[in-house]
Amino acid sequence: MRLRWIAVAALIVMAWIAAPVGAQAQTAPVKLEWFSWSIFRLTSPTGKVVLINPFVTNPDSPVKVDDFPKVDVIVVADGHGDEVGSTDEIAIKTGAKIVTSFEMYSVYFEPRKVPLSQVLRSSPGDWNKIDGITIRNVGSVHGSGTPDKLYGGAAMGFVMTFENGTTVYFGGSTALTLDMQLWGRLYKPDVAILHMSANKDPQELVEVVRLLRTDNPNLKTIIPHHHRLVVPPGGTTIADYEKAIKDSGLPVTLLNPELKKVYDLTR
Repeated sequence: MRLRWIAVAALIVMAWIAAPVGAQAQTAPVKLEWFSWSIFRLTSPTGKVVLINPFVTNPDSPVKVDDFPKVDVIVVADGHGDEVGSTDEIAIKTGAKIVTSFEMYSVYFEPRKVPLSQVLRSSPGDWNKIDGITIRNVGSVHGSGTPDKLYGGAAMGFVMTFENGTTVYFGGSTALTLDMQLWGRLYKPDVAILHMSANKDPQELVEVVRLLRTDNPNLKTIIPHHHRLVVPPGGTTIADYEKAIKDSGLPVTLLNPELKKVYDLTR
């Protein structure tokens, strides 16, 4: 009888410990940090870390490989050096899974000694479910040659749905494509991280947002990436993008993040 009561008590304690975790996953925000260029760290409500395009050697970067001691997943949009960055080094140090194309393993990560078990080889249209986070691969109108001058497979973007339901679309380096209206209707992102470099037309961004809002009133926040802190003379600035969005009348806010500041993303 005594053993029976001990077992019951243990179950009660375990349930008490687990309950706050479940509640936290439903109510806590996703944390976002930007480290220049296209480097983002997203921390889920249960503490899972998703790293995007860790190009830590770019001229504006305030971080290095050792600044990422814990990473669970790295998403790599294509084979270009500014997208793949230091993914191999960080993955080897942390054991992080890498979501990328089939070709990127054989032409890039295998030669750099990243274990196959860490590379989730996939294509546009595939998904990976990792510790409560769903990462969907979507197409990207962009190239994918690697720094080794080899073909890195299909360029991709990623639609990431976290434990609390918050959905973030990272577009990679894609140009405008009508496919975006499908992703808006199907996946209903709350936040979109979009390419806003100095050589883009701000009106293209307006159309991207319109397409992503197809049957999707959830999209309220857009965030720039792929831009320099000091824009070259004559280049499109973040202020130009902000004005285009404001003039469009679309009910979204452009969040221009500060380096290393932590932001809460919610639905």
